[in-house]
Amino acid sequence: MRDYEEVTAFLGEWGRFQRLVFFLLSASIIPNGFNGLSIVFLAGTPEHRCAVPPGANLSEEWRNASIPLELRGGLTEPSRCRRYRLAVLANLSALGLRPGSDVQLAELEQEPCLDGWEYSRDVYHSTIVTEWNLVCDNDWKGPMSTSLFFVGVLLGSFISGQLSDKFGRKSVLFSTLAMQTIFSFVQIFSTSWEMFSVFFLLVGMGQISNYVAAFVLGTEILGKSIRLLFCTLGVCIFYAFGYMLLPLFAYFIRDWRMLLLALTLPGLLFIPLWWIIPESPRWLISRGRFQEAEDIIRKAAKINKVTAPDVIFDPSELQDLSSQGQQTYTILDLMRTRNILTITIMSVILWMIISVGYFGLSLDTPNLHGDVYVNCFLSAVIEVPAYIISWLLLRNLPRRYSMAAALFLGGCVLLFIQLVPSHLRALSILLVMLGKFGITSAFSMVYVYTAELYPTVVRNMGVGASSMASRLGSILSPYFAYLGAYDRFLPYILMGSLTVLSGILTLFLPESYGMPLPDTIEQMLLVKGLEYRPASSAKRNSKDEEENPEIFKSTSF
Repeated sequence: MRDYEEVTAFLGEWGRFQRLVFFLLSASIIPNGFNGLSIVFLAGTPEHRCAVPPGANLSEEWRNASIPLELRGGLTEPSRCRRYRLAVLANLSALGLRPGSDVQLAELEQEPCLDGWEYSRDVYHSTIVTEWNLVCDNDWKGPMSTSLFFVGVLLGSFISGQLSDKFGRKSVLFSTLAMQTIFSFVQIFSTSWEMFSVFFLLVGMGQISNYVAAFVLGTEILGKSIRLLFCTLGVCIFYAFGYMLLPLFAYFIRDWRMLLLALTLPGLLFIPLWWIIPESPRWLISRGRFQEAEDIIRKAAKINKVTAPDVIFDPSELQDLSSQGQQTYTILDLMRTRNILTITIMSVILWMIISVGYFGLSLDTPNLHGDVYVNCFLSAVIEVPAYIISWLLLRNLPRRYSMAAALFLGGCVLLFIQLVPSHLRALSILLVMLGKFGITSAFSMVYVYTAELYPTVVRNMGVGASSMASRLGSILSPYFAYLGAYDRFLPYILMGSLTVLSGILTLFLPESYGMPLPDTIEQMLLVKGLEYRPASSAKRNSKDEEENPEIFKSTSF
């Protein structure tokens, strides 16, 4: 019996067909880059202060003194949420008294912003914050919108795999691209924060489902030698490219509704790809649709200018891929032995902390010194070398030390930020970007490393549980960035400390580089410090020592 790889070997590895699939599927990830982090600008909070209505009967001098001063970030600035009681100021103004000389302002009674707020238009012309006054007592709503987006990502990650298994990779890819585009468009017409947030959750569901479908479709169509490149560089760098486009759009479009429209319209460019990107032949075979799969392979052969054999798929000869994919193990098997339970707990903690660090730093760019658009662009650009370095490390160096080094780099530089003098703002930004570089590299490597630690029989479940922990980390991450509005260094201290601890944790994981992939729980590598237990004598499948496609299929969940 021949497997799929052997049957389609005549196509070659990197023909015109493969290049077309590689770049078009990678391009379909671009909207994920700017939609996922668009909230940085959609919910940007400009400088603001209490509004003083024109009919307050205050002299110009008292109007200018109506906002109390407070210490914020080491500087004395006008309060954002309080003002002196206007009725008292009106009486003092009518008596001809002067603020500061005749009246001690610190002794005056204060009140909240009863007449709304005045917002600076220096950076943003309009955001959902200025639209619905998401400041002061309502400032928790901005991070909540982001968390709801990531709740959508969590829900989408649950259903996306099942949908693509049932309806096909291509159908789910394009239907979720449409879902992401349509709900983003509907968001433009939101009349309340609640409406905006509900549709943002649905956009999150569409985004992760589109990502998973493209990821799996690429791994199933492309050959072994190209699959690693697609999974680590193709998808990630095109995501980073989409992320780079976000601050460019936002710089020229300062109104949140028009910005959202500009970020939504590129989704229409993917409509023609329906007639270019094929369905997964592997999936068609698993559903018994051999003729459709053969038609796709023959078309690919024509594009690659190679001659296809007279009979490509013989149902009596080809392995039944659908029966191969069945699992008889449950989530409880991730706790069957002390070793696999320890690896599962460590992986869950590791993924959650890395996710908090990555999204926390990405969402924190408005709190950095300098131009928010430049900072966001730098945060996106730094991901490209991070992905390239992680790819090189995965190919050439041990996983454990590579991961730990990336996490130590990311965590230590974040802890050093609080020691930088306030006048060296460029150095602070450089350290933040170095932190983002380290954490992004670790994020890219942790997918492959985790998949190599789990045995074949529970690999999907193991990586799925870790990935779910990552989603929970991303839900928490907006509140780490939220703390930066109160204490500039607190997010970096928390994220830096957690990242360093996760680097230490990584050193206790077993080393998987150059080792055959385990097939059974008994064959798993032991966590450092655990008592040695004899492994099963069952022979490991060393054929997959270099690469196992199941790793990359499972990492998308």
